Amino acid sequence: MEKKELELYIHIPFCVRKCNYCDFLSFPADEDTQRQYVKALCKEIFYYGAHCRDYVVSTVYIGGGTPSWLWESDMAEIMDAVHKNFALLPDAEVSVECNPGTVTAQKFAVYRQSGINRISLGLQSAQNVELKMLGRIHTWEQFLKTYELARAGGFSNINVDLMSSLPGQHTATYADSLQKVCRLKPEHISAYSLIIEKGTPFYDLYKFDAVKQRAGMATDALPTEDEVYEMTQLTEQMLKENGYVHYEVSNFAQPGYACRHNIGYWTRVNYLGLGLGASSLMENIRYTNTRDLYTYLEQVEVIREGIWENKHDDGTVEQLPATNLHASAESVGKYAQMEEFMYLGLRMIDGVSRDDFMHSFGMPIEAVYQKVLNHLQEEELLERRAGRIYLTPKGQDVSNYALSQFLFD
Repeated sequence: MEKKELELYIHIPFCVRKCNYCDFLSFPADEDTQRQYVKALCKEIFYYGAHCRDYVVSTVYIGGGTPSWLWESDMAEIMDAVHKNFALLPDAEVSVECNPGTVTAQKFAVYRQSGINRISLGLQSAQNVELKMLGRIHTWEQFLKTYELARAGGFSNINVDLMSSLPGQHTATYADSLQKVCRLKPEHISAYSLIIEKGTPFYDLYKFDAVKQRAGMATDALPTEDEVYEMTQLTEQMLKENGYVHYEVSNFAQPGYACRHNIGYWTRVNYLGLGLGASSLMENIRYTNTRDLYTYLEQVEVIREGIWENKHDDGTVEQLPATNLHASAESVGKYAQMEEFMYLGLRMIDGVSRDDFMHSFGMPIEAVYQKVLNHLQEEELLERRAGRIYLTPKGQDVSNYALSQFLFD
């Protein structure tokens, strides 16, 4: 029997200091706590490896937090557990997130020896003033040193994260950051606009300004809506001129270097989340691990299979297979699968395939979304051509609006 494709996400929640804009599950921790966590994580990897014999792993993504804050011996232990318990494709993409200032030449050497072949560096800005304002722990100069160490360590697939729409940021300063990164010629660039998230220091400072920005009003600290649009256009233009292919709303790659792990998310490949708070999509059941560290460390000692019950408003009870590590489990019904197929797939510049929709759901896409497709096409936000459906450049500029049209009431 042919094995099914599976992606692995491994969460490392620890960071030196939480950034002012970050709402991810991350926090500082002492060395002893980190060691306990790595041991627990390897036990979870061992458990699920035995339950995933029918799958072959195409990508591994180690995110956080700041995975590169771990000792290199801890990272080697995690990767050893992955290789021993899962079947990885020979050309599997194996990524790890790294923050400048937390990586050494020795760490990069161990990463390579452990099978990691892709580095994602969190730069965010090439302006030291902006980095300080964001709460980053590094400078532009420290980033350059880390980048050079990665290249010297033999890594030929590097991503750099950049953020725009920062408080006090202007198009000229953002253009300077883009130019500096382009000169380095990384294989991949993720360029995101800042979102002011609840529960962050930035939310307390800029929540009202964010409302003004979305309403197209004059802002106090954040760039205006027009400036945000200028930065988006600048990103697309400059990266295209430097040989990058715009393959997803916020992602650009040199030919052949699109992030396979993220494409898997957008095309609804099965993925297994390992570690604190990690999420999974396994055979159309979504799981989320507990977000409490000490509960995780305790429960992973003896992982037990059981039944998760969801009580619905109509009085029915849905029963799903789960373990004592899970904080939630929810089946993804047929209509929700269709929503995700469109909502996630249309994030990609190449859009979605009519044939894939038919194969997945047994009906043509027009049978479900004819009115929506016609409406968006009339607004010049969407095109249908050569068996595919995708957003136009105009549609990409208002992607949140366009994608929301595919959600059922």
